[in-house]
Amino acid sequence: MKSVYLASPFFSDKQKERIYQVKEALVKNKTIDSEKIFIPHEHEYQEAEFGSFEWQKATFQLDVSQIYAADLVVAIVDYKMEETKENEPDSGTAFEIGFAYGTRTPVAVVQFDPEKEVNLMIAQALTAYFDVSKDGLEQLATYDFDKMIPKFTRRPVI
Repeated sequence: MKSVYLASPFFSDKQKERIYQVKEALVKNKTIDSEKIFIPHEHEYQEAEFGSFEWQKATFQLDVSQIYAADLVVAIVDYKMEETKENEPDSGTAFEIGFAYGTRTPVAVVQFDPEKEVNLMIAQALTAYFDVSKDGLEQLATYDFDKMIPKFTRRPVI
């Protein structure tokens, strides 16, 4: 069973709701170790003031080490979906996708926004794509992460 680093923005209640919807689908998946789903905001560094250099360094090192340790990265690419039509991935999630790709860690991308395109760099870095507007959470719950058969996006790529 696979361990997961769950990359996503977590700055609003709606963003956190999407994280837990994806986590619930992963927990149902028989190829995922439900005890080994790392969600960064659940492991925030508490030993220094938020935003301080120490906090930045510790947060970065923890997240990078967890990507190295994970069997795969699952990334939610919706950021400000409720606020604007310019629903781009947040920069931290985009970094985590790129870093995972660079370390040859498979990436599964989850997208909730039914109308948004997919950035070229993300589309080419992913191994599997799940469109929540088209049963993506159900597909995520049954996808075989042991085989990791490519599952490409059907969305326009920009």
